[in-house]
Amino acid sequence: MTTVKIAGMSCNHCVMGVKKALSAIPGIENLQVEIGAARLEGNVDLEAVKRAIEEEGYEVVEVA
Repeated sequence: MTTVKIAGMSCNHCVMGVKKALSAIPGIENLQVEIGAARLEGNVDLEAVKRAIEEEGYEVVEVA
């Protein structure tokens, strides 16, 4: 499982926006989003994940 720490999220609206953006990325098999983080599994292009989060207006702080 990959954890992406995200800065700038403060509410459920933020969570839903990030979840929707990440759900559109091919290869994600399991996705959990909460304020400040997203956890995902699958064969995923992490650069695409970063771009999707940044396009929603948030900052990727760390990918682990």
